[in-house]
Amino acid sequence: MPLMVNQQRKTTGMDTNRTIYLAAGCFWGAQHYLGLINGVVTTETGFANGHGDSPTYEQVYTDTTGYAETVRVVYDPQVLSLRTLVELYFKSIDPVSVNRQGEDRGTRYRTGIYYTDAADLPTIREVAAEVQRHYAEPLAVEILPLECFWPADEYHQDYLDKHPDGYCHLPEALFEMARKANRK
Repeated sequence: MPLMVNQQRKTTGMDTNRTIYLAAGCFWGAQHYLGLINGVVTTETGFANGHGDSPTYEQVYTDTTGYAETVRVVYDPQVLSLRTLVELYFKSIDPVSVNRQGEDRGTRYRTGIYYTDAADLPTIREVAAEVQRHYAEPLAVEILPLECFWPADEYHQDYLDKHPDGYCHLPEALFEMARKANRK
């Protein structure tokens, strides 16, 4: 069952965690990077904002489904602000590259920030505007409400933890930066 905007998970009791969906090219490296940031509670790879139910990796790989490889990020806003998380996200991507990150090419590798709470939009737009000031060409990062998210199969979850020598377009130095980020 996908997570749809009108079915977003509600916080209950003492749970104050927040969720955002980040597309940053190949989701193996993006999940690993984002999971290293202090304040990120959980991550999950999947496919966002396409068409068709229960897409498989093989279907998404054809670039005919409209889905982007995306990481669902649950974070503790008392430890990690949305602003800091979005700033760190932008450090992991080439924000002006269209449908490409590293050597990975195709619409499934497009970049995007997909939100489930409209209250997040001003912060996301503010950070994006700050990043835009460093580029002559327009940012190629979608900033849209989440329409749907389908988790990827288990093979793609925590891939780089299970396969430390597996393919990743992100440099090790970025992972080291994430380990140190948001620490006091």
